[in-house]
Amino acid sequence: MTKKKINNGLDIADKNFEKLSIQVSLNGLSFCVADIVSRRILYSDKKVFSEELNPVTVLKELKELVQKQDLANKAFDEVVVIHRNTLFALVPKPLFQANELSNYLKFNTKVLPTDTLEYDEIKNQDMVNVYVPYTNINNYIYDLFGEFSFFHNGSILVQSLLNSYFKNKEDVCYVNVGKGQMDIMVSSGKNLKLYNSFLYETKEDFAYYLLFVLEQLELDTETVPVKLFGSISEDDELFQLCYTYVQNIAIFAPNTTHHLELGEPRDESIDFTILNSL
Repeated sequence: MTKKKINNGLDIADKNFEKLSIQVSLNGLSFCVADIVSRRILYSDKKVFSEELNPVTVLKELKELVQKQDLANKAFDEVVVIHRNTLFALVPKPLFQANELSNYLKFNTKVLPTDTLEYDEIKNQDMVNVYVPYTNINNYIYDLFGEFSFFHNGSILVQSLLNSYFKNKEDVCYVNVGKGQMDIMVSSGKNLKLYNSFLYETKEDFAYYLLFVLEQLELDTETVPVKLFGSISEDDELFQLCYTYVQNIAIFAPNTTHHLELGEPRDESIDFTILNSL
């Protein structure tokens, strides 16, 4: 899924083997720095916005976060940016043409003439994720660090979950919960049956989208496993409401593909997609 090959010309003796991953959404920011040799998390931070912002204001918030953590004055061997939004479409690879990106998005996404469109190839799925990145964020990161890689969060989420849980032969519904946004993936073994992302404001919105997906795929709410992770716990109103409609629902901690050391006690606050981009 790499967009740009990082080639800063450093000799191996000059490397510090640290990797920076930043996730950007209109509802919040988060980042994580890892030692790519020891696979240890060195430090991380996040900021959740009280309301959904626009990309210009998000960039301002990111600059403040970078200044707070003094990231601009640190050297990283690799930098990754993850764009989390609902501006995407999954396209079967046999039907994909790189010069038709806007046509894949125009039916479910408002694409502006100034938007830059990008895509990720999802490995082992014969599928391409076409999406709208936050170009102002990419430009800022490039100015700070030079070449870097960037992805859509859905590409990382789908690939990571399928790689970790492909032995589950039954239908399983995974829900990644964030502030104001929920990512839903349904899979059976190595087969992706659905991935979509929804913006929500209330717990009723959240439950509606979950039940809508289960209904569309004709999954039994009394038997299908629904696994929620991210910014949610059993005490949350979101979970309690969904539990009244879905019998086999639970909070779970998904594996990270690289088995990063999260420290003791284990830090569960770091976003799943950030961990799997390191």
